[in-house]
Amino acid sequence: TYYYKLQDLDINGGSRINGPVEVFVDRVFIPDQFYLNQNHPNPFNPSTAIRYGLPEAANVRVEVYNLRGELVRILHNSGQSAGAYELIWDGRNSNGQTVPSGVYLYRLSAGNYIETRKMLFTK
Repeated sequence: TYYYKLQDLDINGGSRINGPVEVFVDRVFIPDQFYLNQNHPNPFNPSTAIRYGLPEAANVRVEVYNLRGELVRILHNSGQSAGAYELIWDGRNSNGQTVPSGVYLYRLSAGNYIETRKMLFTK
């Protein structure tokens, strides 16, 4: 069970707190196979979502590469339990700099599963 407080903001700067709102989660989606979805939106600017699923616990690494095969950024690198996940890439490299417009590859490695997809960053 999760509890949230929601805040309303009006155009005059006024606010009101509502809640708490209770959300009960009775089941978690567990995929029956590994998958890596196409990022969304694609093309994107300034950020994009990368969704993937794990049918079992695994060491997970999600990386972004340029077309020269150079590592641009590691988005995730640790163990995860079975389930569905989403990462957001903000179009920045590991130094925090915005990358140039172009085609990039993102790769999911989870256990013995490896898959790569293309995405387009536009400015």
